[in-house]
Amino acid sequence: MKRRDFLRTTSLGTAVLVGSGTLLSCGVFKRFKKLNFILINVDDLGWRDLSCFGSRYYKTTNIDRLASQGMKFTNAYSSCAVCSPTRVSIMTGRYPARIGVTDWIHHLDNQGEIALEEGKNPTEYVGGKNRKLLCPPNPYWMELDEVTIAEMLKGAGYSTCHIGKWHLGYEPWFPDKQGFDINIGGGEIGQPPTYFDPYYLNERRPSIPALLPRKKGEYLTDRESEAAVSFIREFRDRPFFLNMCHYAVHTPLEAKKEIIARYKNKNIARQMNTTYAAMIESVDEAVGQIMEVLDELDLSDRTVVIFTSDNGGLQDYSTDNAPLRSGKGYPYEGGIRVPQIARWPGVVEAGSICDVPVTSVDFFPTICELTRLKFPSDRVIDGESLLPVLKKTGSLKREAIFWHFPHYRGKIVPYSIIRKGKWKLIKRYEGKPFELFNLKEDLSEKQDLSEQKPEKLMELNAELTAWLKNTNAKLPRENRDYDPSLINTKKKQK
Repeated sequence: MKRRDFLRTTSLGTAVLVGSGTLLSCGVFKRFKKLNFILINVDDLGWRDLSCFGSRYYKTTNIDRLASQGMKFTNAYSSCAVCSPTRVSIMTGRYPARIGVTDWIHHLDNQGEIALEEGKNPTEYVGGKNRKLLCPPNPYWMELDEVTIAEMLKGAGYSTCHIGKWHLGYEPWFPDKQGFDINIGGGEIGQPPTYFDPYYLNERRPSIPALLPRKKGEYLTDRESEAAVSFIREFRDRPFFLNMCHYAVHTPLEAKKEIIARYKNKNIARQMNTTYAAMIESVDEAVGQIMEVLDELDLSDRTVVIFTSDNGGLQDYSTDNAPLRSGKGYPYEGGIRVPQIARWPGVVEAGSICDVPVTSVDFFPTICELTRLKFPSDRVIDGESLLPVLKKTGSLKREAIFWHFPHYRGKIVPYSIIRKGKWKLIKRYEGKPFELFNLKEDLSEKQDLSEQKPEKLMELNAELTAWLKNTNAKLPRENRDYDPSLINTKKKQK
């Protein structure tokens, strides 16, 4: 069944009330008003980049307040260590491996232009003679046959708005083609050319799509924040879904000079990048403005706010993820563990903490349960509703979560991961095949137990292999044209 057929044949156009006696007993629901949803997704924000998650350098007063009014997730994960796959998983509730978007979308290369002209994503494996493996091609867009949470909510009478980074395809696959009534700034680009209006560098890096320049020098995060507040005001009397996806704190590292100046003499611990700190503070101000307008319009009690990041922080260049190992792109905790907060006044206990491992595929089913929307019947939804842990009425049913990155990226070789309980297994398709860590005792992943715990390794590898098969994940293949002498020659030249 195609996506549009599904949307036509289901009852998404009818009014949907939040059910269950427990929910209806809340004062909010006595008037049978639908919940609003705001999902704040900050680009490249590391797990320790908020003061409420342990940073002593970055100032995040408003995000800290959000955490104090809701639930903080200490074991939250992005579905990938890079952006586009995680964004796909948030929109669909499906693992990136199942959809096939397993790397960030490279819109500026020649193959992308060919794919756009043909209207078809590539299917041939890629790799040169200097690579031991051929890798599956990464799509240049998320196919329209995927059902997004925006489409689900729009069919249920919600006003839907995307602001900021999209990075899931060219114009035929922009947010307004994927269930959003309004698109402000969402396009094929993965980072802004510059954070200051007119957001333009050159023909190769033109202005941000769906965001016309208006005031020279205006800071992008402020522009996004103003758009979010305006949307909330305009649709205050209707249920809404706001997908607030800041381009910050992705490179290029650019911030307002007056905020940078506040950090000049603040040398604490290992996080010391003044520009990055200023970018985080601008995002924090934007979160504060959203919270303020919700309070002003008396919408806070019936608005679920979720705050997260699309992958770990960019280690060394932007931030420091210690005690987590490494950062963005890598299979270690610094690349995939992210800050996550959920606020729902009157239902989610203020100041509560959840240690249950959760991941970005869980947002879709959570919102569906809260709005009584049925999943599409023709596809697997991998995520699990977080409602039991949000309400502290139970835990999640699953035992493990998974990742799959079948690509080379700098020093990174293709890998897959499983986390089950305290155990985490990294499987590489080149080089050392396995690393096994006990995250409860070794959060920094310093001690590889793959040789000491062969039975645990075999158990986890069997589950990971079964999952890869179940999701029809595309695996790297042997490159018969591989010539190792090319690598040796390269090393000698260096």
